[in-house]
Amino acid sequence: MIVLGLTGSIAMGKSTTAALFAEAGVPVWDADAAVHRAYGYGGAAVEPVAALVPDARAPSGIDREALRRAIARDPALLTQIERLVHPIVGADRKAFLEQARQAGERVVVLDIPLLFETGAQAHVDATVVVTCDPDEQRRRALTREGMTPERFDAILARQTPDVEKRTRADHVIDTGEGMEAARVRVAAILESLS
Repeated sequence: MIVLGLTGSIAMGKSTTAALFAEAGVPVWDADAAVHRAYGYGGAAVEPVAALVPDARAPSGIDREALRRAIARDPALLTQIERLVHPIVGADRKAFLEQARQAGERVVVLDIPLLFETGAQAHVDATVVVTCDPDEQRRRALTREGMTPERFDAILARQTPDVEKRTRADHVIDTGEGMEAARVRVAAILESLS
């Protein structure tokens, strides 16, 4: 089974590209969705995170906005939370891969926003980086609810620069060229793996 690691900086079109792989019949594991499950009602991260940040406990699980505020007040919390959550997300990913192997899948995609930042590229067979023009990226990001220029810049500062990601990638998809071009590129990548 070939494991593709899909990544891209904020607002580059990674989620859209992941959907194109799924549309092509490729199972996709989404790291962000795994975190949401872990933080959701009954999720494996709720108790340990709430023990660390009691204000983040909510009836639905963990209130991510309360967690963001706590981290803004005490940035050292981020490392502590990551130590709690990364193994939970890793177990979710492992279960996905095992299920895909048992199902006889030929190719799967791991959608991991911080693929290079966390060293996860060492656990995939090839990497796919989604990119677009920086001005288009900023425009897209700032249309998101709750996004500010300062928050966007802070997120970018924690991510590997796009130019470095593209240099390290096995495949690059430029979503600035439009949805159909991205779909064609996804098909070409899958064809190259045959």
